[in-house]
Amino acid sequence: MKNFTFRETSLYEKAFKQAMGIFEMTKLFPPEERYSLIDQIRRSSRSVCANYAEAFRKQKYPKYYKSKLSDCDMENGETLVWLDIALASNYISKEQYLEKTRLNSEVGNLIGYALKTIRNPK
Repeated sequence: MKNFTFRETSLYEKAFKQAMGIFEMTKLFPPEERYSLIDQIRRSSRSVCANYAEAFRKQKYPKYYKSKLSDCDMENGETLVWLDIALASNYISKEQYLEKTRLNSEVGNLIGYALKTIRNPK
């Protein structure tokens, strides 16, 4: 029997898609943003994936699992702020913004669902 991994969840798939989309999008940002906006938005979007991988491995420990999912939610929220700033700075189009924020919302909803369905071990 094959073990189910975090990579096979819709939360991870969407979070990874978000991180890679942001990576590609930020390749076109101005060079002066390399160590500020580009670095920040890439880090926060990647942290959603990394924190979820950690959370998934610790599901049998509800407090740790909840804490790592909360970190995912926090990083996903931070990513949204950076998208707002990218739009306001005219680094991305309104269409790109809507596409990225839609995916960000989907990731947030999945994190919220995971937080609501935490089961305590018996």
